[in-house]
Amino acid sequence: MKIKTVKNVKHDKGKYFSHQSSFIEKNVKIGVGTKIWHGVQIREGATIGKNCIFGKDVFIDAKVKIGNNVKVQNRASIYQGTIIENDVFIGPHTIITNDLRPRAFNKNWKIIPTLVKKGASIGANATIVCGVTIGEYAMVGAGSVVTKDIPNHALAYGNPAVLKGYVCHCGNKLDPVYFCNLCKKKSIFD
Repeated sequence: MKIKTVKNVKHDKGKYFSHQSSFIEKNVKIGVGTKIWHGVQIREGATIGKNCIFGKDVFIDAKVKIGNNVKVQNRASIYQGTIIENDVFIGPHTIITNDLRPRAFNKNWKIIPTLVKKGASIGANATIVCGVTIGEYAMVGAGSVVTKDIPNHALAYGNPAVLKGYVCHCGNKLDPVYFCNLCKKKSIFD
């Protein structure tokens, strides 16, 4: 793997990997150990943390903020106004929008912010409608359309996504008394 330094990109006292087909605009901050693969576009003013992975053809819009250890799978699109905290998984083809009333001719539209909190996972082909918060360690199922906030540790899926239970830090669905049979945690709520 070839490590390179890109002009006009701020580094966090080190280097990151970026495939030659990626396009990184000016004034982007990228943390040490991040890997940017084929066809990724990162727009001006974005901030990317350490040890992130961006799969093929990912789009990161201007001024998006992404924490450390985030994995963004192939062809995901994350639009301006999004903040993604540490340890988040974004599945392939996920879209995080930023406009509630899109019109091609509207010159005065407003960016609506979206927050994805620490440790959350979003499944493949999910659409996150702007203005929501996805809670810590929450899990959004593949193909879901998120239109409302998802609580911490919630398991939500469907169109629209609805609460179907709770998950442990490890991702295992909790039984009705909130005990994880996999990692043996007694409760996420303690």
